[in-house]
Amino acid sequence: MIIHQPCTAPPGIPRLGTSAAGSRLREQGFLSPLPDNERDTFRSVERRLKAQLTRKGDPTRIPTALPKRPGLPPEPAALPSERPSRPRRGAGGSARPEGSGPGASPTPAALLLLQGTAGSRCSEQAALAICQAFNLSGTSPRMESNGRGPEVFNAATAELLSHHQVELKQEFPKEGWVEQDPKEILNSVYECVERTCEKMRELNIDIANIRAIGVTNQRETTVVWDKTTGEPLYNAIVWLDLRTQSTVERLLKRIPGENKTFSKFKTGLPLSTYFSAVKLRWLLDNVEEIKKAVEEGRAMFGTIDSWLIWSLTGGTNGGIHCTDVTNASRTMLFNIHSLEWDPDLCKFFEIPMEILPNVRSSSEIYGVMKICPSRESGALTGVPISGCLGDQHAALVGQMCFQDGQAKNTYGTGCFLLCNTGQKSVFSEHGLITTIAYKMGKDKPAFYALEGSVAIAGAVVRWLRDNLGIAKSSLEVEKLAAEVGTSYGCYFVPAFSGLYAPYWEPSARGIICGLTQFTNKNHIAFAALEAVCFQTREILDAMNKDCGIPLSQLQVDGGMTSNRILMQLQSDILCIPVVKPSMAETTALGAAMAAGAAEGVEVWSLNPGDLTAVTCERFEPQINPEESEYRYARWKKAVMKSMGWEASAGSNGDSSIFSSLPFSVFIMTSMLMLIGAKYLSGK
Repeated sequence: MIIHQPCTAPPGIPRLGTSAAGSRLREQGFLSPLPDNERDTFRSVERRLKAQLTRKGDPTRIPTALPKRPGLPPEPAALPSERPSRPRRGAGGSARPEGSGPGASPTPAALLLLQGTAGSRCSEQAALAICQAFNLSGTSPRMESNGRGPEVFNAATAELLSHHQVELKQEFPKEGWVEQDPKEILNSVYECVERTCEKMRELNIDIANIRAIGVTNQRETTVVWDKTTGEPLYNAIVWLDLRTQSTVERLLKRIPGENKTFSKFKTGLPLSTYFSAVKLRWLLDNVEEIKKAVEEGRAMFGTIDSWLIWSLTGGTNGGIHCTDVTNASRTMLFNIHSLEWDPDLCKFFEIPMEILPNVRSSSEIYGVMKICPSRESGALTGVPISGCLGDQHAALVGQMCFQDGQAKNTYGTGCFLLCNTGQKSVFSEHGLITTIAYKMGKDKPAFYALEGSVAIAGAVVRWLRDNLGIAKSSLEVEKLAAEVGTSYGCYFVPAFSGLYAPYWEPSARGIICGLTQFTNKNHIAFAALEAVCFQTREILDAMNKDCGIPLSQLQVDGGMTSNRILMQLQSDILCIPVVKPSMAETTALGAAMAAGAAEGVEVWSLNPGDLTAVTCERFEPQINPEESEYRYARWKKAVMKSMGWEASAGSNGDSSIFSSLPFSVFIMTSMLMLIGAKYLSGK
C-alpha cells in the first residue's frame, strides 16, 4: 500500500513543474518531459497498484495521486498539501519568515551540488556542494545534486532550477578489477562547475556571491598521485574491486588465528578487499612507479575527496592534502576513537604514514578554490571549500538522522544501511561494521553509526540489461517485474563481487536457482529486485539485534527508489513501512548542509528542530508476515548455495586448473606420467 502524507523529512524536497519558473525552465531546456514509453509505464504501474488495492476492498487507502514528475500533466486529484510552515528561529536566534527553509540565515542562501556519475546513473564518484547568497524574485534558492549530476533548487518552493551531468567510464582490465581515471573525474568536476555557472547566469543568478564548496564521494576508492607533477600514478581502484583477495589472505596469515576482525575495536572494520588499506598495499606491491615515488617522497595517497580537494585548492601550487573523518574511517588505517591515523595499523599494512592526508572534521574550511591552469574558466576561484562527507554519511545527514536509532538505506550501485548510534561506538556481533557518521566542526564531537553494506543492488539491474539483454532500460526491468508480480519460486543471489555484510564472504558468486520450464525473463527480473530487498532484510535483522530496538520504519533514498515495485517489495519483505522523501538523492543535501554549516560560512543551521513538514511517499506492507518469512527463508537457502564457489587465485592472478591442485598431488601425477612414458618407450 502506498500513502502520500506530510512527514518530517529533509528540507529542499522538489515539487517539480508547478510554477511559472518551472515552465520557463522547460522552455530553456533545463527540465525535459519524460519519454512516452516512461510516461506510459509510470501510468500503467499506478493503475495496477490502484486496482490491486481496490480488490483488497479498502479504497480509502488508494493514493490520491503519484508524486509529480517533470513533464507529467497534473492528475485529477492533487497530493495532500504540505503543512503550513511557521516562523522558526535559526542559529542566530532571529525568527525566519514564513517559507524560508531550515537553517536559513538572514542573508538568503543557496547550495549547489555538482556531481559526475561513476559508470551509471545509480552511483556517484564525486560531487561538489556550493553555498551562495543572493536574491531571485524574492526567493532563496538552494542548489543540490543527485546521482544524475548537479541540480539547483529554489529553497522556498523546492523548484528544480538547473542541473548538469557528466557520466564517467569504469574500466574492467581483468575479471574482478574495477578502475577509474582520476583525471577524468577531476575534469568532469571542472566541466560541471563551468556548465552549471553558465546555466545560472542564463537564469540571471549572480554567481559572484557564492559562499562555499563541499565535497561528497564514493568511499574506499583509492588514488595515489605524484605531488610534484600532479599526475595520478595509477588508475583509481574502485571500492568493489576484488584484485586484493590474495593480499587479504597473505595478511591474514600474519594474524594469530587468522582473525579477520583483529582490528575491529580500533577501526570498526573487518579485514576485507572492500577497504582502502589493502588496495594501497596492492599498489605498493605491484606498481613500480608508486614504489619509486614513495621512496623519493613524491607520493600522496587519498580517497577521491582527497584527490579533488588537493587539486581544486592548487594541486602542485600549494594544494591542501586532507580528508575528513568519515572517509578516513573507511581506510582501515584510522583509529575511530582517537580520530588519528594509527601507527600500529600502518606498520601492519606496511604503509608509510607520510603519504597519508591530514584528517579534518566534516564541516570546516579546508582551503579555497584556485584557477585551474589547464582550463580557461576560473569559475569559483577564491571560494572556500568547507564541507566533506563520504556519500553514505552525507545521505545520513541529508535524511536528518541526527538522533540515536534513526536509520536510512541508500539504494545505488550497492545498498548501504546506516543507523546513527550517537556519540557511542557500538560494535556489532552480527557482521555489521562500526563507522564514524559525521563530525560537524573542529570542536564538535564525532557521531558514530552501524553500517551494513550490500555490494550489488542497482548493479544487478544494469547486469540484466547489459549482460543478459533481457531489457533495454532500467525502467523496462521494472515493467517486466510488474507484469508477473512474482518470481514463481525463482531466487537470485547477485554475489558478483562476493558477499559483504553480514557474511563478508569473498568466495561467494552469483546464482539463480529454482528455475522451471515455466520461468521466463519476467520472473528473473522480479527475482533480481527481490534480491535487493532480501539483502536489506538481512542487514536490518542484524542491526535490530545489535541495537536492541527494532526499526519501526525505514527511510530510503538513492536512484533505485524511483522503482515503485522495488519499494513495495521492500516494505513487504521487511514487514514495516518504507518512507521515501520526494527528493530521493539526499546525499546531495547532506553535503550541501555540511558546507553551509561550517564556521566562517554559517548559512545553514543543523539544528534538528529546524525541520519543515514535506510530502513523503509511504509504502505499507501488503502481504502477511508468514508469506514474507517463507520467501525470505528460501532465499537464505539460496545464499548458502552461493558460497565457496571461487577458490582464491595466486598473487599473479593465475586461476588455471593446476593452481587449485595440491602441490604434492601435482608432483606425484607428473612422476607417474614420466615413468609411464619411459616404460612405453622401452617397449
